[in-house]
Amino acid sequence: MGDKAHAHTGAAGRAPAAGHPSSIRNVVLVGHSGSGKTTLVEALAQTAGAVSRAGRVEDGSTVSDHDGIEHRRQRSVQLSVVPVEWGGVKINLLDTPGYADFVGELRAGLRAADAALFVVSAAQEADAVAGATRAVWEECAAVGMPRAIVVTHLDTARTSFEAMTRICGETFGGDDPDAVLPLYLPLRGPEGPDGHAPLTGLTGLLTQRVLDYSGGERAEKPPADDQRAPLTDARNRLIEGIIAESEDETLMDRYLAGGDIDTATLIGDLERAVARGTFHPVLAAAPAAEGAHRGVGTVELLDLVTGGFPTPLEHPLPAVTTLRGAPLPALGCDAGGPLVAEVVKTSSDPYVGRLSLVRVFSGTLRADDTVHVFGHGLTGPGHEDRPFHEAEIRVGALSAPFGKQQRPLTECIAGDLACVARLGTAETGDTLSDPDHPLLMEPWTMPDPLLPLAIEAHGKADEDKLSEGLARLVAEDPTMRLEQNPDTHQVVLWCLGEAQLDVALDRLRSRYGVQVDAVPHRVALRETFAGPATGRGRHVKQSGGHGQYAICEIDVEPLPPGSGIEFVDKVVGGSVPRQFIPSVEKGVRAQAARGVATGHPLVDLRVTLRDGKSHSVDSSDAAFQTAGALALREAASETGIQLLEPVAEISVLVPDDCVGPVMSDLSGRRGRVVGTEQSGPGRTLVRAEVPELEIGRYAVDLRSLSHGTGRFDRAYARHEAMPAHLSDRMREEQHIAANGT
Repeated sequence: MGDKAHAHTGAAGRAPAAGHPSSIRNVVLVGHSGSGKTTLVEALAQTAGAVSRAGRVEDGSTVSDHDGIEHRRQRSVQLSVVPVEWGGVKINLLDTPGYADFVGELRAGLRAADAALFVVSAAQEADAVAGATRAVWEECAAVGMPRAIVVTHLDTARTSFEAMTRICGETFGGDDPDAVLPLYLPLRGPEGPDGHAPLTGLTGLLTQRVLDYSGGERAEKPPADDQRAPLTDARNRLIEGIIAESEDETLMDRYLAGGDIDTATLIGDLERAVARGTFHPVLAAAPAAEGAHRGVGTVELLDLVTGGFPTPLEHPLPAVTTLRGAPLPALGCDAGGPLVAEVVKTSSDPYVGRLSLVRVFSGTLRADDTVHVFGHGLTGPGHEDRPFHEAEIRVGALSAPFGKQQRPLTECIAGDLACVARLGTAETGDTLSDPDHPLLMEPWTMPDPLLPLAIEAHGKADEDKLSEGLARLVAEDPTMRLEQNPDTHQVVLWCLGEAQLDVALDRLRSRYGVQVDAVPHRVALRETFAGPATGRGRHVKQSGGHGQYAICEIDVEPLPPGSGIEFVDKVVGGSVPRQFIPSVEKGVRAQAARGVATGHPLVDLRVTLRDGKSHSVDSSDAAFQTAGALALREAASETGIQLLEPVAEISVLVPDDCVGPVMSDLSGRRGRVVGTEQSGPGRTLVRAEVPELEIGRYAVDLRSLSHGTGRFDRAYARHEAMPAHLSDRMREEQHIAANGT
């Protein structure tokens, strides 16, 4: 982080190699959509010499290339890994999508990283530090992950580095805004007619030297006289912030006494505070201008990563257990230790097939090794039905991802990342370990997908490929959940938002050749009797040979919610032979499952068989099943049928200033708020019961209502009576759909 002279230390077209975990840095870039993360990664790769010009790889692709989806949508939709080399250190830059729908890719990046760069755009001052970004900051703080902040788009008109630094201090600093301070002050060129003022250099606060990029190269010189006053004020505040985090308690006394503290001491304390996650430097960066070799601030940022961010040796590893869940001593990041690695992302390559991005936490993974694969490794709502699995699989080729290229590797040591081909059925979250000593890593959580999309194959050819395409889609992205609904008989793809739904359909079509049609999502309604009724089922037919003869009489009465179907036998005198009473019950239950009015299952009834007639020759099991079904249908015609709708218990977590709008919105959805409670500083948990018919799109609506800061969970509570006007309207719509009038 001192101002040093640098030469290109990477090489375009070659995969950087790490000989020891101490020479690796895994850094995830986090930020709002449009904040400039991918552009920053490309600028860092160019500065490190990994590419010939901004983001351009030898094959003509860019470091962010995955498939055509990203180009069509003009935004990142999946995690990308760009390894570069700087000062003899391999840096794995993990570029994550900024859009909330792709939080699964973000969580994969967080799992694989040891430190985080939060990228904020000066051009988005009002929204630069979005609610989702603040939530990720708090998540990183909870586990002590070191963080730094990069301000981008400073060459945009009417942008202010000072204003952004203040916003970041207030937002991320919490009770200690002096833990979020700049290391450099940006220098701007003359303002153009459009109001844009290009970023031309930086002034180092500790070294008090100007780093001038205006000539296309990085030149060092002393500050001008008019730059010294603001430089002094910012420098003093930075020094005080560093000293406050120093482990040397004598520094503050020396500083207050007017003593001189040398720059090397300050830089050393700064780097240690950053690595501990207690101090969060703010830097400015911009891509290289036309003809320049380096972007402004990229050298300083790479210096921060190599000097201030921790090595994998310093980052605590996830807990490890036996396959039966027995805890084991904590593992160290040792290339010679037992193999423990994890699949953090699964993707498909049109030429190679399934690729698994693997983080090796301990040991060394080599091509052609046999590894034990266990579990899916993910927890959280919506993932309970993903079964554990295990297998012993021979590892295919190892490679380092870079743009569209896969650069061959012979091995991947502890602390590093690699792509593995042909890992069989391995899924995101699976643990890879030594077959002789299989282990399981502590799982990581994924959010519950709560936006449903019901789909049907477009044609016969698509039906044959649909199941396989959906299975591969869900295996690649564990934030999606596939449901075969037994009540509505629909295939439902549950996602986090509309953007993820669109990408899923796009991938089905372009990658797997499956055309699907979206159809309205149906909620599993129920029917019940509005009051008691009687019914007589008469099934008598004679048409040569054995006839069919069965008559039964039943009484039906409604039961409390949740009672199901209760069958009672009160036949006396043998009017219905004993061997046919189970047949009547079977017919009644089969008809109840089909429904009697709207095609929804009939529930919460007591059906009493009280009388009937039989024939010594023509009565049979099938005849009495039919009679039982007819009796139930006749009873239904004598009384009203009440539609029951499912009600969900939902918990909505929002900032305090969104509580009023959220509660008002829930009331408009026929919801009943059952309570509120504080859930951390400035956030409230709203508990409510809402009909599921009203919350099909709540994942999208809540995001809009809370400006991306709210989240909710849902769980089935019960079925209850639907209001009469809605029930009548649904019957009318169903009649029109069935008859066309």
